[in-house]
This record gives sequence, C-alpha cells and structure tokens, in this order.
Amino acid sequence: MSTTRAQSLRLYDGDGDRLITSEHAPDRVTLLPGGRTDGRVRPEERVRIQWGQDLLRDLIDGRYRTIVCGVNDSDNSHGIVAQLVELVQTSQWSTRSVTSFARMFQDSVAVHAAHDREPYVLKYDLDSLLILGLLRPKGRDHFTLEDLGRGFATVAKMLRDRRDRLPVASVSFLNARANRLLEHEDKSLREPSFESVLRTIYDAGYRGDVYPAPGMWGLGHIGVFASYPFPESVETMRTGGH
Repeated sequence: MSTTRAQSLRLYDGDGDRLITSEHAPDRVTLLPGGRTDGRVRPEERVRIQWGQDLLRDLIDGRYRTIVCGVNDSDNSHGIVAQLVELVQTSQWSTRSVTSFARMFQDSVAVHAAHDREPYVLKYDLDSLLILGLLRPKGRDHFTLEDLGRGFATVAKMLRDRRDRLPVASVSFLNARANRLLEHEDKSLREPSFESVLRTIYDAGYRGDVYPAPGMWGLGHIGVFASYPFPESVETMRTGGH
C-alpha cells in the first residue's frame, strides 16, 4: 500500500485518530503483519493467536465448542475452569466436583495404570461447552513443556475428525494461578517463552486458537504476530541476517 493511500485511511470518527494514541498507553501490543504466502492457502497450517480478545466472553458467547486448559486434583478454585462452570448456565459441574473427579481419576490411575505417561486429558461436558482439562501430574504443583507436548498430542487425537468439537481454543498456560507452567522439571524454575509454548503445541498437532496471557499486554515494545509458525524473517534476524 502506498504512503498516500495509507494516510487517507481513518480508524475512528471525528477526532478519534488524534485522541486515541498508543505512545503513552502502558498496556498494549504491537501487532506485526505476518509473512506473505506463496498464493496457496492450506488448511490446518497454523495456530491463530487471539490478541486483544476476551477468552471468557468469547466462550460464554458460544464462539467455541471446546476449550483446553489445566486442571488438578487438589484445588481448581483459582483456575479458569472454576469461572467456566459458574458462568455456563447449562453446566451441572461445580468447582468442587471438577476437583473431585480429577482426584478420583488420579487415584484410579495410581492403582491400574501407574506406569502410563502423564498427563491425562479429562473431559468436562458443560453441554454448550466441552472442557478438555490437562490433568497436572500427581505430586507436582506445575506442568512442564514436556507435559504440554504429550497432553496436546492427546488433545489433537481427541479433536481429529470430530467437527462437533470445533472450533477449539486454548489458554497459553503462562502466568497461570492454579496450574503454572515451567520449562523443565527440577531444572528451571522459570516459565518458558510464549514461542516455546506455541512450538510445543503446534508440533503436537494442535491447530486451534490460543489466547495469550493477560500480562503480555505490558510488552508493547516488542512486535507480535497473529499466528504461528512465525514468518521466516524471525529466524533470519535471530541468526544475524537481515
């Protein structure tokens, strides 16, 4: 688009464009255009990142059939699952029953499948919304990227050829209050990058939407993209190219 044409575009009525500026806004994102395609658009080739959207409102408005999030067998009162079972009018679940079911499942696994690889994916059907809850490994207060990869591989299988479970969205698992995500077990106490999360779930076969953590609104000085995989230019810059 030429500079002249771009300058002729307006976002708001009246003086909105002059009054609503981003330079001094503490909470904002800087969205960059994605890489150009070769003219052929292929299905299921990206994870869409929902910058600026309200996850809870989108779920309650019925924009998704399925949501992926974390659950645990001790206390889910601070997780998104607690908010959903309270907000969805057709739900027969409660925060307490969600936790009780997770605990019952965890105890059963300990007896009958102790050597299975975790995490498991639990289904909570709220009638108008299906929750696929990655069950936090027993005895831990967090997930790892390895857990996320195995969990999302199962999620991808549960969604395959199931049009009734689409569209699907997922939390980013970052800045979580109830089920935090760390890079590695006993190796690092820091959270992974958002890119590492996206790479992990993409490589596991997930192709739905992802909602970034609210705290990412404070990173307006860094450019972000609306989908993953990112443009090739990102890796080019990382390796010293231009």
